[in-house]
Amino acid sequence: MIDVPRPDPDTIARADRALVRTVDALSDPQYAEPSQLPGWTRAHVVAHLTLNGEGLAGVLHGAHVGRPQPMYASPEARDADIEDLAAAAPDELRERFLAATGRFGEALGSMHEPDWEGRFERTPGGPDFALRNVVLMRVREVEIHHADLGAGYTADDWPADFRAILLESMTKRPYPAPFDVRPTDLDRTWHYGAAPDDGDGGPLVTVTWHYGAAPDDGDGGPLVTGTSAALGWWLTGRGTGEGLTTDSNDLPEVETW
Repeated sequence: MIDVPRPDPDTIARADRALVRTVDALSDPQYAEPSQLPGWTRAHVVAHLTLNGEGLAGVLHGAHVGRPQPMYASPEARDADIEDLAAAAPDELRERFLAATGRFGEALGSMHEPDWEGRFERTPGGPDFALRNVVLMRVREVEIHHADLGAGYTADDWPADFRAILLESMTKRPYPAPFDVRPTDLDRTWHYGAAPDDGDGGPLVTVTWHYGAAPDDGDGGPLVTGTSAALGWWLTGRGTGEGLTTDSNDLPEVETW
């Protein structure tokens, strides 16, 4: 078992800078064009990233001042807010996105080590998550949805450290049947099956992997190979498995993240 430290501010700052460059480069008409997510325009993706940044910034601030607060008021309010913000003028949406990015960075910079203890709720009365995973959660949102914009940044542009974190974090999800993935560009093999029920809900802060071939326990399921970017894109339910190969007839079933 290898510990993965909580990403430092430079990790999310790097992802934010790349995303800001892409959003800044969008023309007004491009906001209304389809994104890589079915039913969502680029404006929807930017609106979601904005509200996610605001919500997680509020979570961190609440933890810092000793007044815990959830990310969103309710699932319905979250969805409605995305629709409302996506309908805003591009200049207004862009300005609020930039403000949310800065707000998250400021909240992160204000955190003291004791502030990271404890948990928070996504919505009141809903599942709770470990505060220590907030930065990993935000990095995952920023990197994946950056690619979802379909504006020149793709999964192939994800940094290698993020690709490893993504492949590991997806082991937290349940799958209909077990399988392994072996990236051609990382000397590791990940196993996917029933997600561990630790009540955490966010990306793992410890990483377990096998070097080289996965152990032969007889129930590992098929092996899927490809680049770590292609594997991560597929594991989040995107694309059709382009660039991947498997030793069975079909790719295992995965759900959209």
